[in-house]
Amino acid sequence: MKLRFLNKIMGFLSIVFWATVTQAQSPADSVAIQNIINEEVVAWNNGDAQTYAKHFATDGTFTNILGTFFVGQKEFQARHDQIFKGIFNQTVMKQETVSFKFANPDAVVVETLTWVSGFSNQGPPRGTYLDEKGRLRTRLLQVMIRDGNAWKIVAYHNVDVKQGIPVPEPR
Repeated sequence: MKLRFLNKIMGFLSIVFWATVTQAQSPADSVAIQNIINEEVVAWNNGDAQTYAKHFATDGTFTNILGTFFVGQKEFQARHDQIFKGIFNQTVMKQETVSFKFANPDAVVVETLTWVSGFSNQGPPRGTYLDEKGRLRTRLLQVMIRDGNAWKIVAYHNVDVKQGIPVPEPR
């Protein structure tokens, strides 16, 4: 009986602890992080790799939709410069936040859905699928940490959504 009561108390305290941790951010932090997401869209649509990589950590990790793994802000920027001049040249991205969770006041996990359209005749990357509207759909998971007064992307993991997997339309 005592053990069951103790388990209930521990369960309650765990819920309270995690609820407090995930809500520990300030409204200003939430706005700053959403601004990073918005800046990504503008930079992508302008083919601007330097701005797209602006918030990427010096030692951040990046896995692209093909599964290729890169390390570092310089690699992240170089790769985006390459794709903005190549296969993703003049494409248009829409991005919407699906999940936004603070692990603690200095770390947040953000998942977004993206829709990329406007591919040239060469089409999308090999092995990916365009939906009936000609869009590449991806799920992008970014982990950001506070670095002084700024937020930095320390992990960026992008996967393409396969044919037949339902994804809501952008708002």
